[in-house]
Amino acid sequence: MSGPGDPRDWNNAWGEGESARQGGYDGPNAVPPPPNRPQLPSSRPGNRAPRLGLSTAALVLAAVPWLFWSFAVVSWIVGLLGFSWGWILIAAWLASGPVVLVRPVEEFLARYLFRLRLPTLVEEQRLRPIWQQVLGRAGLSEQRYQLWIQEADEPNALPTPGHTVAVTRWALYNLPPSHLEAVLAHELGHHAAGRDWLSLLSFWYSIPARCALIGIRALGRLMKTVPAVGCAVIGFVVIGYFGVLVAVLTFDDSLVLPFLFLTPLVAPPILAWLSRREVFQADRRAAAIGYGATLIQVLYGWQVQHQQMLGRDGNRRWQLMSSTPSPPERVRALEKLTSST
Repeated sequence: MSGPGDPRDWNNAWGEGESARQGGYDGPNAVPPPPNRPQLPSSRPGNRAPRLGLSTAALVLAAVPWLFWSFAVVSWIVGLLGFSWGWILIAAWLASGPVVLVRPVEEFLARYLFRLRLPTLVEEQRLRPIWQQVLGRAGLSEQRYQLWIQEADEPNALPTPGHTVAVTRWALYNLPPSHLEAVLAHELGHHAAGRDWLSLLSFWYSIPARCALIGIRALGRLMKTVPAVGCAVIGFVVIGYFGVLVAVLTFDDSLVLPFLFLTPLVAPPILAWLSRREVFQADRRAAAIGYGATLIQVLYGWQVQHQQMLGRDGNRRWQLMSSTPSPPERVRALEKLTSST
């Protein structure tokens, strides 16, 4: 017996009869490939590589604090080990960046750090014709990116660096082909600005700092669970940090190093804003190749299914620190974009 979202039920969310098995989309909600549709600006064949744009500048800006604190964490670990030739380990870490550009290493990161999985055979049969349709509109080669599945109950997956494009299980099993196509166009929009190698390198060098952040969050949970121990550990960390910060502000003549030490206090809302901006940019790139209206339908449908009010944006602190814009914000931006074209 097959039910809603079952891959064997081709007449439900997985397709519309025989045409879905053959990669055709003849249903009423289908998005046929219009003729002469403009491709994504960074993927036109035969053009020169795009100049440094706002997306690349934002990526570099977001990578600077992560790189600095990763360097600080690696240097601190080397100091704890008491290794007299510790600079060799630091130099080896700095020189390890090109390793992540190797496809097997990128697949390892996707599987074990991002906790993604490859689609099954049936899921591959569902995704491939839709994915080819999106790539055809964008003017990109199928060999450039690899599709992965994220086990999440959200319309969009977390943005991933490099050549890894993820789609959520909810989108795969609940959306009709035309809506799934729009979601894949959004996911591809995160990569359409090019420079996949830069996103991979920035993520690779941020791993030590991200691990330290996970440890700090674990201490925060410990403070809630065992207040006495947690407060003691958190107090020690805070006193140590502000002691180093005061020393840097007092004895360092330049402004660069003190600013970098202040990044834990000022960077989180900036990084959250850059992340939200990238989501809006991915929506804009998807709309540029004809998926704006369909993406609006996807966001409306997800909110209705999860009983959310379209005008509910949450409190101000959530809006400031969230790394993803709320669905109402995305809908309003897309509606404004589609109405102006």
